[in-house]
Amino acid sequence: MYLPDASLKAREPNFSKAEFRAALGMFATGVTIVTARSSTGELVGLTANSFNSVSLAPPLVLWSLARSATSMHAFSTGSHYAINILGADQQALALRFASRDADRFAGVDFVDGVAGAPLLAGAAATFECFNRSRYEEGDHVIFVGEVERCTQRTGASPLLFHGGKFYTEHPL
Repeated sequence: MYLPDASLKAREPNFSKAEFRAALGMFATGVTIVTARSSTGELVGLTANSFNSVSLAPPLVLWSLARSATSMHAFSTGSHYAINILGADQQALALRFASRDADRFAGVDFVDGVAGAPLLAGAAATFECFNRSRYEEGDHVIFVGEVERCTQRTGASPLLFHGGKFYTEHPL
């Protein structure tokens, strides 16, 4: 096991937060909506592009959430959540769940997953996850989910995000 020298520290960044965000935006990602039910049964959901696979055995995925997010309590204390990978035809849904003012679930078609997390209709793929572990790093918390069930919509084109813009038309 690698253990770094405790006396070593990272150098101070030579860029602004805006420059860092712009550079990160050059990495094209898919777009997800992470959903759950709070302990009181309230529906919780947000748009996230910080999703990644971790392991095939056991099946693990990760995503991250700002520590300041209003939904942090629901996600950090709940036992399950769902990650809904959006299709190219779901840009409006991504914008709705990214908004702070909208009633995010109003009129949205979904079914409850096995553990109660909402599975959005039309998603390109869904992952129903047990909230396995969390890691606090910087201003975010990294959530690792153990996938209990997953589905995919065969032939669905993904919604992509790059350089601060959504892309719905792309040759695959």
